[in-house]
Amino acid sequence: MKVLIADKLSEVGIDWLEKQNDVEVNVKPGLSPEELAKIIGDYEGMIIRSGAKVTAEVLASPGRLECIARAGVGVDNIDVPTATAKGIIVMNTPGGNTASTAELTWALMLAMSRRIVPANVSLAGGAWDRKKFQGAQLAGKTLGVIGMGRIGKAVAKRALAMEMEVVAFDPYFAGKCPEGSFEMVKSLDDLCRRSDYITVHVPGNAETTGMIGRDQISQMKDGVYLINAARGGIINPEALLEALESGKVGAAALDVWTSEPPESDAEKKLIAHPRVLAVPHLGASTGEAQEQVALDAAQQLVEALRGGEIRNALNAPGFEKALPPILRPYAELASRIGTILTSITPGAIKKVEVVYRGAIADMDVSPVTTFLLVGLFSPHMDQPVNVINAPVLAEQRGVTIEQITSKKVKAFANLMQVEVHTDQTSRTAVGTIFGNRFPRIIAIDGYRVEMKPDGHILLIFNDDMPGVVGKFGTILGASGVNIADMTLSRKADPSKAVVAINLDNAPSDAVVEEIRSQEFVNTVYYLELPELPPEERSD
Repeated sequence: MKVLIADKLSEVGIDWLEKQNDVEVNVKPGLSPEELAKIIGDYEGMIIRSGAKVTAEVLASPGRLECIARAGVGVDNIDVPTATAKGIIVMNTPGGNTASTAELTWALMLAMSRRIVPANVSLAGGAWDRKKFQGAQLAGKTLGVIGMGRIGKAVAKRALAMEMEVVAFDPYFAGKCPEGSFEMVKSLDDLCRRSDYITVHVPGNAETTGMIGRDQISQMKDGVYLINAARGGIINPEALLEALESGKVGAAALDVWTSEPPESDAEKKLIAHPRVLAVPHLGASTGEAQEQVALDAAQQLVEALRGGEIRNALNAPGFEKALPPILRPYAELASRIGTILTSITPGAIKKVEVVYRGAIADMDVSPVTTFLLVGLFSPHMDQPVNVINAPVLAEQRGVTIEQITSKKVKAFANLMQVEVHTDQTSRTAVGTIFGNRFPRIIAIDGYRVEMKPDGHILLIFNDDMPGVVGKFGTILGASGVNIADMTLSRKADPSKAVVAINLDNAPSDAVVEEIRSQEFVNTVYYLELPELPPEERSD
């Protein structure tokens, strides 16, 4: 089988491939998308890093291509939906940089605590001033770890060897501690109050941006140390700068930035601050990490092409085709219900209840539940979530999954009802398939709606009063955002309503904030879902 390496790759991965008797390797880095499109169909497999752009045009005629492996984590340069539609597996190598990123976190923590960098600069400048650089020891201190994914766990394990106490908080999962050696606290506030050092290891998204802000910092111990080697913006730059200036935060160590290289005034001031240790995103910048992701990509690719285990796949093309035809659209619906509920249900997930009603209750619906878990977990994980690993991730994080089937149904032939329970609240969504192929959400928290789970969506919970819908239309229209569809529902007691609006384009943050600021609005959520396949759209 032929494998194309379309980016510069560590020789370790290339050497391993060349030793395989059933693999022919061609190394062609630096190809343009047009050049790549011309030759991609000649290969069964392809390995890339961040340079090659695997666009929809590149994948238009994929020929023999079965699998793309990304030597690294991010896949922004791959059109994953198009690859999935073409039956091409896309995988990455999330574990290759775990040790390197965890070690960098510790390097930052130690160097910051012992003031290594300023002491070195002072000594190199000819001074000898030991008293000026008195530091702090780690042993006996409490480390707060936010996010217990692979890197968070690796950092926490190393803390035990340093004789630190570890408290951990995962904002998305409220179950048991993944390893059993650390105390899992119930809230971020609790972690902030108890920790001497705080390090963040959550994925970067709309929910985690700014999760450490003024309110959280105000609850921390005076002189707390903060570390961010995860994603830029998780610790609010302006709030951190203020806290450093006031002395509330003793020091900070930063490896990641909201834009790279940093552009904001606040981040530039942080870099220049005397109590900030700043480095240019070095988490995975070790020779070992680059070699490991290259080797992982090579081995995963070949194993998949040989028909073996598929590891770290971001998609699972063809899985839904193994389902009976009546269940296939429910797999798509389930994934989208999961994404919607995880976006509007604050707190850490404890339990998921799924009820299938109607004729589908006689079928094996467990694969559909798996698609639900993919949609539910994907936005919150620092690793790929797919139908292969979603049930395992739920079990590891102590999330209870309860599946119920019932033939009893009234208005619709089949229904899928999902209730998500977190440590803060619970929400429910009900969905069905119209015309055997069109997914629809027909209820949210008991409000009867008819919402297309597709594209740009505003979901608004508001007081039921005259003029509300018109105000929403005015705000959106003034900003050039066109309404494609709208559904609303209300309850008489109390007088509350929900409005679901499908939009032609994404509203700006300012527009969403303007809607949120209206006195009659209780909560508003902006959701961005993948477009439905053409055969599942009714417009």
